[in-house]
Amino acid sequence: MSKPIITIEQLGKAYYIGRQLDRHQTFRDTLAHWARAPLRQWREQAGPTLESEDAFWALRDVSFEVNRGEVIGLIGRNGAGKSTLLKLLSRITEPTEGRAVLRGRVASLLEVGTGFHPELTGRENIYLNGSILGMKRAEIQRKFDQIVAFSEIEQFLDTPVKRYSSGMYVRLAFAVAAHLEPEILIVDEVLAVGDAQFQKRCLGKMKEVASGEGRTVLFVSHNMQAVSTLTQRSILLKKGRIAAAGPTADVISKYLQDGGSTPDMIYSAAPSKDTPRITRVELRTSEPNNVQMNGKPMEVIIEIQTPVKIDTARVSFHACNVLGEPMIHFWAHDPEFPMCREPGTWRLVCTMPRLRLYMGNYTLRVHLKEFAGGREFEVLEGICPFEVVMYGLDREGGWFRGTCTYIEEGAWTVGRVG
Repeated sequence: MSKPIITIEQLGKAYYIGRQLDRHQTFRDTLAHWARAPLRQWREQAGPTLESEDAFWALRDVSFEVNRGEVIGLIGRNGAGKSTLLKLLSRITEPTEGRAVLRGRVASLLEVGTGFHPELTGRENIYLNGSILGMKRAEIQRKFDQIVAFSEIEQFLDTPVKRYSSGMYVRLAFAVAAHLEPEILIVDEVLAVGDAQFQKRCLGKMKEVASGEGRTVLFVSHNMQAVSTLTQRSILLKKGRIAAAGPTADVISKYLQDGGSTPDMIYSAAPSKDTPRITRVELRTSEPNNVQMNGKPMEVIIEIQTPVKIDTARVSFHACNVLGEPMIHFWAHDPEFPMCREPGTWRLVCTMPRLRLYMGNYTLRVHLKEFAGGREFEVLEGICPFEVVMYGLDREGGWFRGTCTYIEEGAWTVGRVG
């Protein structure tokens, strides 16, 4: 059995946090500070230790392995240690403890334009960056046309890169890194600089180099859609340590829960003495923080208080996108369900076993009306906001696409509660 292409063992990185002198300190404090200077200098040269009060561990006790051809997602909140880990793997900085063994040539895309000389042209920087990555000139020439075509900068190829926009920078940098055949490709969040079409091509290219060419990709992103599309296995970092590792869907679910639990989004209003009214709308999403995982159940609970009976009541709701456009529509009405035929409080529950919406932010629009006469009692707009994130495959084996690819009917239950 072949060895893993990346082996991480007890990896840790600490930084020494110096202290500034207080301008109002006494002369005795100043003398004491000078007396401790040799010891302080030795400690800074030796590096921070676990016992040091001034040691900040950006990464601690991280261990995992990556096999050849795998695409691994690295996720976590800001400050979790993702960028520090990538810098260690890219040999930009040295670890404080542990070791990282990489059995192959590494190409890193950590910052926009890293390795580019601003005074050189795009053409010259392709050769320069390729040489930095350890490529021979003949190898660069063989891939040159593909790099230019992918980056779409042919018109500006002989223009100094200092005149490039940030989007042009990242397109050229990614094109060089992806086409010059490194065994290991490390990509940070820099793809967020490009436009949507370029990001789509980058994801496709990374999938191609991993599955078709057997190269390994470490991919860091806050875009859970991109992570779920590209990777099958992910690692969640939290405060410099591994909080979860395994199938991407499970790790993303853990990441979404990591922010702490918040109450389900609930709309409530006082009942009316004269007219029927929606007094409560509760949204129950599949994940905490009002996040709905695509393809998982979602539940909407609607309570109605009516002082008079409604012979043909109809209750419905839309899930609307950020433009206010309805994407899905569910409804319940008499004579299908006996509701609001008597004064009191009625409770309706709509359970959607497999909600599928394109990723994004949505709100609910809820209607209460008389079905036969068309009289509108109440319309609630923009309530119960939630976010849809996507992962997994559809029934045809492809990734979810479109605005609303598939919706199973909601199952309604209706009952009087008061």
